[in-house]
Parts: sequence; C-alpha cells; structure tokens
Amino acid sequence: MPERPQALFAMTAENVPLVFPPEVLARLREAVDIDPAVVAEDLTDATIQETLARTEILVTGWGCPRLDATVLDAAPKLRAVLHSAGSVKSFATPELWQRGIAVSSAAEANAVPVAEYTLAMVLLAGKDVLTGRERLRTERVHPGWGLIPGIGNHGRRVGIVGASRIGRRLIELLRPFDLRPALTDPYVDEAGAAALGVPLLGLDDLLRTSGIVTLHAPETPQTRHLIGARELALMPDGAVLINTARGGLVDHDALVAELRTGRLAAILDVTDPEPLPADSLLLDLPNAFVTPHLAGSQGNEVARLGASVVAEAKRLVSGGRLAHPVDPRALEREA
Repeated sequence: MPERPQALFAMTAENVPLVFPPEVLARLREAVDIDPAVVAEDLTDATIQETLARTEILVTGWGCPRLDATVLDAAPKLRAVLHSAGSVKSFATPELWQRGIAVSSAAEANAVPVAEYTLAMVLLAGKDVLTGRERLRTERVHPGWGLIPGIGNHGRRVGIVGASRIGRRLIELLRPFDLRPALTDPYVDEAGAAALGVPLLGLDDLLRTSGIVTLHAPETPQTRHLIGARELALMPDGAVLINTARGGLVDHDALVAELRTGRLAAILDVTDPEPLPADSLLLDLPNAFVTPHLAGSQGNEVARLGASVVAEAKRLVSGGRLAHPVDPRALEREA
C-alpha cells in the first residue's frame, strides 16, 4: 500500500466524532494518515506545529480557524483543504489559491437536507397545514369537512429565488409533484433555466404569480432585504414565503407588518438576528412558523458531510480531480 499523505483535522474538536463517526473515520484513515485525537482548533498552537509542518491535507469543518499567510507559512507541504461543511468564507483567504492549494467543500452534501426540508414545507404550506394546525390548537374548533377554497398543491406555482445548489436540488425534488416551479436568478439565462426545466422570470413577476416563494440566494450587500415591503406587497393573498437561506434576505419589520394583516404566511428556518429576541412577534404570530436553523445537516445527516470528504480524499490520493472544488471567483455569489 502506498504511503498515505499526512492529514490534520482543523475544526471544533467535539464535531469530529459527529461528522466522522467510526465507519466514516475508518474509510478516511484508509486514504490519509490522520489522528482523530489531534484536532487543531488553533493553528498557531505550538502543540500542533510539528504536525502542521508535515500536513499535506487539511480536513476542516465548523470552527476552522482562519487560514491566513501566517498559518500557511507554517504548513509548507499543504496541497489541499477538504471542508466537511458548506461555506468556506469564514476561514478561506486568497492566499490559499495564490499558493495553488486546492479547496473542496461538502456544500453539495449539505444541500440535501435543506432541499428536503424545503420540499416538505412546500407541500405542507400548499395544504395550509401549518396555519390550519395553529388555528385548531388555538380555537379548539374543527372547521368541518367542507372543501376549503384556496389551498392544495394541484398546479400551484412555486417560485424559487436563486439557482444555488439547494435551489437546483429543490427543482429536482419537485419534479414528481403536480406543482409548477419557476426560477429567478440574475446569473441564469433562458438557456440555463431551460436546462433546469423551469421558466425564468424576473423577481417581481415571480412574486406576483407564485403561491409559494422559497429563498435560496446568498446574502450579499446587493441581496440584503431582497424581500421588503414592496416585494411582499406583490405576493398574492394567501401566499407563503419560505426562507432557508439567510435571514438578512428578508426585511423582518416589513414581514411582521404584512403578517399582522393575515394576508400572507411565512416559514422561516433562518432569521435576522439569529436567534430572534424572546419578544419577537415572529414567535407569536399564528401565520409565522419559525424553526431554529435546523434545515441543514443535523444528527445522523452530518455523517454525509464526512463521507463527502472521504470521497474527495480518495480522489486526491489516487491522482484524480476533486468533484467539489471551490471556485474563489464565485465566493461572493455563494452563501
């Protein structure tokens, strides 16, 4: 067996056994020489400097320290960073790419549970399950068995804001259902939307014509409060806004004002701020369904992230190309 390259965990130590449970860790150690007992939460710590100097592959995750020039100077053999989570923005610096160090992310794997959560909420929202349950719990009166107008998933348009990894996966997950997904994204043209099998609309048109709008765009200076009072007013009566992306995409003051009229409903897995203050009306309004940022990988799902890193490590060691490289030019357009 060829000599395995030296690798090092750089993340919050308590997360290592969660992201790399025994069976996943065993597969990783078949590809690289890595000690799960040595975890760098601080890459300037003298106790890990010797290992860092020999490290060829850095396995990063939540809590990874910033990889600046000082850290990279102490890691002259480093050739790859394999991130066992989504965004690398919190720790990646331009020096990584300037030095030719490959960077990979498990963002594709992390997109899976977020898209699944969104699919579930789309289907529930279309049937008015969440607000209906809230009314039943509060009023204790069954509405009866008559047909309820205005609800249902037959032919309902689902407006997807952002052709991110999650947005694209959601489009795939929606295919078996009798729903009509549409997309808005300034970086996708008509041909790109056609390849995804969805119509491309401007944001205003998408908001006006969608019974459910789900956000999958990054938060940037250009997209902060992308959905404000004007945009909310465009949404039809009874529409539902779903946000699993970033809380700052929505103007919460405008959202609360709209929700208080009872005209719209919202499903929020992310908020601004996060967590919400205890007196936030979003926690009390019957047409606001708020979950504590749990759409992303949780529980046994985080092992999928570790498995993604294992696959990348094996590709790297065998001389293959990374399947999920991070393009530094696209970072500003990613979450």
